[in-house]
Amino acid sequence: MSSINKIKKASGEPDEFEKQVANELLNLEMTSTELKASLRNIYITAAKEVDCGSGRTAIVLYVPYKLLKSCNKIHQKLVRELEKKFSGKIVMIIGQRTILGKGYARDQKTSGPRPRSRTLTAVQDAILDDVVYPTEITGKRTRVKTDGKRVMKVYLDGRDQANVEGRTDTYAAVYTKLTNKTVVFEFQQ
Repeated sequence: MSSINKIKKASGEPDEFEKQVANELLNLEMTSTELKASLRNIYITAAKEVDCGSGRTAIVLYVPYKLLKSCNKIHQKLVRELEKKFSGKIVMIIGQRTILGKGYARDQKTSGPRPRSRTLTAVQDAILDDVVYPTEITGKRTRVKTDGKRVMKVYLDGRDQANVEGRTDTYAAVYTKLTNKTVVFEFQQ
């Protein structure tokens, strides 16, 4: 069995970093007894290293949307093991979603309007949920400053504050890189 089974790209060949991540997933499947059965059917569609500033980098793994639920069942164990392998870099698992343009409903080949889950706003909200998983988002506020800049305040569950507090800067940097939106995380008690 090769690491090629752990990465399936829609187009093109995987680069060296993606091959390395796929290889680590395969190693985890072979060596870890508790993750073996769960990892058998899981594969990634892409992997990125995101620079978070001040010398920190995060690894973003894209899994097919259909596999996201099964991936979330083993999320904490999988992320912990991958963070060990990649020397403390924060690992995030995000579902691969498709954004359909506004012209989708006017296209002759399609029938019916574009699904709400495929709009830009819905996909960006879902990415935010994936970035902070397993912590729950308890509230969101968008603040428009006097110069027109928008800052989204996201309130996370206070019960997870001890586990997540050191990661919020990385979460904000990754979300900004993926969606081009500024976000600030706070905790609600």
